[in-house]
Amino acid sequence: MKANFKKDDVVLVIAGSERGKTGKVVRVLGDRGKVLVERINLVKRHQKQTSPQNPGGIIEKEAPLNLSNVMLVCPSCNKPTRVGRRHLDKDRRVRSCRRCGESIDKA
Repeated sequence: MKANFKKDDVVLVIAGSERGKTGKVVRVLGDRGKVLVERINLVKRHQKQTSPQNPGGIIEKEAPLNLSNVMLVCPSCNKPTRVGRRHLDKDRRVRSCRRCGESIDKA
């Protein structure tokens, strides 16, 4: 599955219990069609102590969200948008905002 998101993109959650929240993409799991968003969809996990430096206990970590449940926030118009593709050169493509038409990627 082709993901329109990259690490450090700002996304808005559009479905689920975290609906309406925005956060930064930590990791894209493209093969599974999921994305990890910073401080969104937190779950608690019981972790065993592995060494004195890594104590055990109940830790909170982000659970993956489905790609269909998040929407990219355009850095120029600051609104959630769909992602389009534009050809700059023969070989270069950039992501563009469908709402304002500006380029999302740094050219």
